[in-house]
Amino acid sequence: MSQSVFQPVGQKRLTNIAVVRMKKHGKRFEIACYKNKVLNWRNGIEKDLDEVLQTTTVYSNVSKAVLASREDLKLVFGTDDEDAVCRFILAHGDLQVSDRERKLELDTKFRDVAAVISEKCINPTTQRPYTIPMIERALKDTHFSVDSNRPAKTQALEALPALQERFPIERARMRLKITLPLANRDELQGLLTPERAAVQDCELSGSSLIMFCLIDPGLFRPVHSLVAGVGGRAEVLALAATTTEEGSLGLNDLTLGDPAPSATVHPAANPDRAPTASADADPAAASPAAERRRAAASAAPQAAPAQETVLYPRGPIAGLPDEYASRRERCAELDDLEAGWTIQLSSKGESGVVDAAFFSPRGARVGAYVAARRQALQASKQAAVALQPA
Repeated sequence: MSQSVFQPVGQKRLTNIAVVRMKKHGKRFEIACYKNKVLNWRNGIEKDLDEVLQTTTVYSNVSKAVLASREDLKLVFGTDDEDAVCRFILAHGDLQVSDRERKLELDTKFRDVAAVISEKCINPTTQRPYTIPMIERALKDTHFSVDSNRPAKTQALEALPALQERFPIERARMRLKITLPLANRDELQGLLTPERAAVQDCELSGSSLIMFCLIDPGLFRPVHSLVAGVGGRAEVLALAATTTEEGSLGLNDLTLGDPAPSATVHPAANPDRAPTASADADPAAASPAAERRRAAASAAPQAAPAQETVLYPRGPIAGLPDEYASRRERCAELDDLEAGWTIQLSSKGESGVVDAAFFSPRGARVGAYVAARRQALQASKQAAVALQPA
C-alpha cells in the first residue's frame, strides 16, 4: 500500500485575523490583528500590542503575504520601524469589522442605553429608579434595536415611549436653584404652572426670590433663557432627583399654581428689619387663612424617612455574593479598566429595589455604574498614554 509523501507547509497561515488597512501617498499597507482586539486597543482597554497584532510585520497585501518594502515605509511614514508603523495604522487605519466584533459593539451599546435609562428615569409611583437588568429585559421585549453609531442618550430617549406602554416609567426631574428678581415671579409662574413643576422651598433675599424646585429636563432650556434674560441665575443641583434626601429642602411639594403661593415665601433673616417685615413684603402671608394653612401643615404627621439597609458593605466587586452574580459579572469590567474599585449595595424601605454605589480606587464616591465606567475608562486611557514611548 502506497503511502503519501508528507509535504511540510512552507508558509505561515494567517487564520482568524482582522485586517487593518491604510492607503497613503498611493501606497497600500495592511497589518494582521486578532479579532475583537482592535476596538479594545482604540478604546484604551487593551494596552499590550502583542495581544492585538498577529505579527508586527507590515504587509502590502495580507492575503497574498506580500510584505511592504522598507523604502515605502520611510517614504510614507518617515521611519522603517515596523512597531511604530503598526501603532499608527492601528490608530488611523480602516478596520473591516467581523460579525463577532459587531455583535460585541452592539451589546456594549445596548447595555449603555439601558444604563442611561436606569440613571435618568424613575418609577413615578415609588420615585425610585429601575435596575439595569430590568431595563434590558424590557428593551428586549419591545424588540428595540440599537445603532452603534449614535449616542446612547439619544437612543435612550427614543426607547422611553415604548417602555412607557408596558410599565410606569418617566424621566426623573431636575432639581434647580433659581434666583431672579421678585418682580419677575409671575413670568416664572406662568412658565412652570402648566408643566406642574414642584416647588420645594422659596425665600426672599432683598429684592430677589430664591426658589428650589423640581422640573422636567425638557423644561430646563426655557427656564434658563427666562431667568438669564432678567439677570437671574439657574443652578442645577441634581440632574436626576429620584428621592428626597435627608436634610434637603424637599419638605413640601407645593406648586406655583397653589391658591396662595406667597405662603411658601419666607423672608431671609435680617436683624435690621422689624419682625413684621414679612407681612409688608406679602400681606397674604399674614392673613388668618394663611396662618391656618401653616398651622395645619405643621400639625400634619410627617412621614418617617425610609431606613436604608446595607445588603453588601463597601468591598471589592469580585466579593459580591452569588445572589448578585449577574451584577458581579456586569461590573467586573471596572476592575479590568482600573483595579481597586469597590461597591456597596443597599435598599431603602420595602420597595425591594437594590441600589449600588461605586467608589473609585482613590476612595471617592462616584455613584451610578455609568459614571463609574466612564471614569474608569478615562483612567485606563490616561494610563495607556503614559506607557507609550515618547
